[in-house]
Amino acid sequence: MYLPKSFEETRIEVLHDMIRTHPFGTLVTLNKDGLEANHIPFEIDSSQEPFGILRGHVARANSVWNDHRNGQALAIFQGPQTYISPSWYTTKVETGMVVPTWNYVAVHAYGELRAIEDRDWLRKLVDSLTITHEAGRREPWEVSDAPSHYIDKQLGAIVGLELTITRLIGKWKVSQNRPKQDRSSVIRALKEQGGESSLAMARLMENATDDVT
Repeated sequence: MYLPKSFEETRIEVLHDMIRTHPFGTLVTLNKDGLEANHIPFEIDSSQEPFGILRGHVARANSVWNDHRNGQALAIFQGPQTYISPSWYTTKVETGMVVPTWNYVAVHAYGELRAIEDRDWLRKLVDSLTITHEAGRREPWEVSDAPSHYIDKQLGAIVGLELTITRLIGKWKVSQNRPKQDRSSVIRALKEQGGESSLAMARLMENATDDVT
């Protein structure tokens, strides 16, 4: 990933928080036919130093669990992203020398991938993922709500994946390379525009502005 120094995010806790907030990752592996991408919800275990461990699962029918070569894999997580209009820059009025761009946040996690078929491990993972994503609902669904024989059958139809992260890269492209007045005017424009993505980017830009100052 192209990563200018001004856009680099190295704080592990920040990168892990982004993965927790946006856990639906793209897993890139190499098989006999070349590169393959699968889209998988992950959970991040921050207790394993230095970079943590990603855990998820796929259908047993998905060959990624036994067809990837050399064990190396890349998981990509995409955070808030939005188009930035040059008309939002204060500099447009002053010089006219501005162009459109795209602000975004991304985390790349590289590491060793292994498949896990142990039923107890799988049940623990499924329980953990369910608790995480049902949290906040008025009546959260639990794995134990389904018949045990049905859950046992479903566990037999999946395989766990564990990615021990050996390299973790974060890119926060949130206008850090623009003058202060341009960053401020873009934040205002994003808030006026509204919408989940625009407001999330405005918050990220405000935090980055605090870091710069």
